[in-house]
Amino acid sequence: MNTYKCLVCGQAAPLYDVVDFNKSCEEYRGQFLPLSGHAVYYARCCSCNYTFAPEFASWTDQDFLEKIYNDDYIKVDPDYLDKRQQENAVMLNNFFGAYRMHIRHLDYGGGNGRLAQLLSGAQWQSVSYDPFPKNNTRLSDLGTFNFITAFEVFEHVPDPHGMMENISKLLEGQDSMVFFSTGISDGLIKDKERLNWWYAAPRNGHIGIHTAKSLQVLGQMHNLNFASMGTSFHAYYRKFPQWAENLTKL
Repeated sequence: MNTYKCLVCGQAAPLYDVVDFNKSCEEYRGQFLPLSGHAVYYARCCSCNYTFAPEFASWTDQDFLEKIYNDDYIKVDPDYLDKRQQENAVMLNNFFGAYRMHIRHLDYGGGNGRLAQLLSGAQWQSVSYDPFPKNNTRLSDLGTFNFITAFEVFEHVPDPHGMMENISKLLEGQDSMVFFSTGISDGLIKDKERLNWWYAAPRNGHIGIHTAKSLQVLGQMHNLNFASMGTSFHAYYRKFPQWAENLTKL
């Protein structure tokens, strides 16, 4: 049996299951792409239960652009250009808007920058940065921030620790927070069952599926505390900021 090293905790991660490359999140809405014939194998950590596809560790940015984030990507994620950003802007304003003058915000993995644009229009100090594809923007040129968001980013990265190193460099001070979204597989990916969960979707670029434990371990390894607000929204923090008090309601 092939066994890999977990990309989060470093423990043994044997192969778990295989899916067709064209498995997408739109299957949740009853939309299915034709089979591609490209088999994507996922491994699952025996310790933190992080589930990931080892194949993508060797892909270049160009591979991802040509095979996943191409002109057809909107077919498997029709909300990514604007709708998701609109919804996230409303949510952030509801939770943190009263403190926006005290917040320096970075949307990490912000794509087209739409979320930062919407927040700036609501008088936030907000900028966007996306490390993919590789670009000439240096982290040191961005400055530091006491609030970083990363919506639907964690499941896309082939190097979780590389992402966390970047985010840690961008966090400013003790009263800082990373607020992010990613689906967690607790109770949805189980031992001795097939990988049927809709969120495990290589065509969407969902190449690493977390559990609450894997997110906690990942944070601990970068000196960050972890809190989860359900199955989708989570936070890392050093000292829980007063301006984030509304999150405790979740």
